[in-house]
Amino acid sequence: MLASCSSSKKATSNNGNTQSTTETTTTSSGTSKQDGSSFENAIVIKEKTEKPGVDAEYIWLKKNYPGYKLIRQSLSSKEKNYYDVMEIKTADGENKTIYFDITNFFGKW
Repeated sequence: MLASCSSSKKATSNNGNTQSTTETTTTSSGTSKQDGSSFENAIVIKEKTEKPGVDAEYIWLKKNYPGYKLIRQSLSSKEKNYYDVMEIKTADGENKTIYFDITNFFGKW
């Protein structure tokens, strides 16, 4: 029988007067389920309004892909959730697509 436990990790950053929070879930093996690699593994943004929510996305990208360049950003929806899909080029020149679940703040000012 295989069992695992998970814990939540919050990354908080102060950006001027704005504090932004993203949340990821980590399994007992130490790998992140929410790594942004797909809709199913999207980074869940916990902010409740647009400005801090968008800030949280860019804070996450900067922390996880320092020196990245944004190629394209698009909005998508799936199963009643809303997603920002960011296509980036990493500092190493690798193209990546990162998914953010923005349901908590989408359309809320």
